[in-house]
Amino acid sequence: MVIRLLPTQEYALYTLANTMLGTMVLLADGGISTGVMSQGSKVWQDREKLGTVMATGLDLRNKFAIGSLIIAAPILIGLLRHHGASWLMATLLLLATIPAFYTGLSNTLLEIGPKLQQDITPLQKTQVGVNVGRLLLLVLTIFIFPWAFVAVLAAGLPQIWGNRRLHKISDGYVDLTQKPDPEIRAAIFKVIKRVLPGTIYYCASGQITVWLISIFGSTSSIAQVGALSRLGMVLNLFTALLTTLVIPRFARLDGGRKMIMARYLQIEGGLFVLCLCIVGTVWLFPNQVLWILGKNYTGLNTELVLSITGSCFNLMAGISFSLVLSRGWATNPAITIAVEVLAVIVGVLTIDVSTLQGIFKFNIFLAFVQAVLFISYGSLKILKSE
Repeated sequence: MVIRLLPTQEYALYTLANTMLGTMVLLADGGISTGVMSQGSKVWQDREKLGTVMATGLDLRNKFAIGSLIIAAPILIGLLRHHGASWLMATLLLLATIPAFYTGLSNTLLEIGPKLQQDITPLQKTQVGVNVGRLLLLVLTIFIFPWAFVAVLAAGLPQIWGNRRLHKISDGYVDLTQKPDPEIRAAIFKVIKRVLPGTIYYCASGQITVWLISIFGSTSSIAQVGALSRLGMVLNLFTALLTTLVIPRFARLDGGRKMIMARYLQIEGGLFVLCLCIVGTVWLFPNQVLWILGKNYTGLNTELVLSITGSCFNLMAGISFSLVLSRGWATNPAITIAVEVLAVIVGVLTIDVSTLQGIFKFNIFLAFVQAVLFISYGSLKILKSE
């Protein structure tokens, strides 16, 4: 609905706002939720102690959120102005991201108590309710007000209701009246120090195609990148299936090195064939796929195939990384980041990132490097295992 009903200019602004929103949430969390989960898992049966952990995490989150907002707000305003937004529209878009920003951070922490207790059903019902609310707000507003800030606001406001529900659900397991604790804060900070450098890197690299096209490309190119990338989200279905059915079975394999390697190659081979089928289908029926996005994005047949190819390589890289982690084989972040930074430099120097096709080729190159890196690492670990 958002892609079809927003004009190209407005959808470009919507893409920029959503990209910056994701960056803001990552920076404001910075490992806090991981630290709270780590500390909370030690006292999850004690409502008061878990409440102290939660209160400390929420206090840290508020401080990090202010810092993240101070850093991100002028960057977002600058990008929006660079692509034709008036001062009024840029301000409205910034204000529209704030509800989704703050509720997204609270949402992550408030879910920890029920997750530790494995009380999953209420969380799922709340998530469904939030998304139904978002759909209703879009139906009621976007036909009359086809503006980017309305679509962003429609995503954030229902989460306020969702967080109130999460507060009630969490209250059964967590005493939210507790005060922050200095010792727990120090323990959470230890986690933050390990997680934050990688978070900062992935804030820049995770949406690098959007950042590059924002700087070097046109406003319509931003909308096209955003719209075509949304189609790649369909691959999340396969990610969910593989992480639920395949990866846990691979993690618990206790046979010899040959058997583990055989299963590993079977999974990677099956994933490659799946990706070939997806790319082949899109290549054969590009017009039918583009119809989903509406008339503003017709004729992007080559760009569509390139976009889906990049998404497939990202799928392979993500699953390969999960396979490695499932066996307890953590990659060295210094090596991983160094290889990926080198790939970015090589890609920028050799590919014209000012064009839409160039951006998608750049994305394919980065995803291919990641996939090769994780597949190779997994193979080496299996060969060295006993």
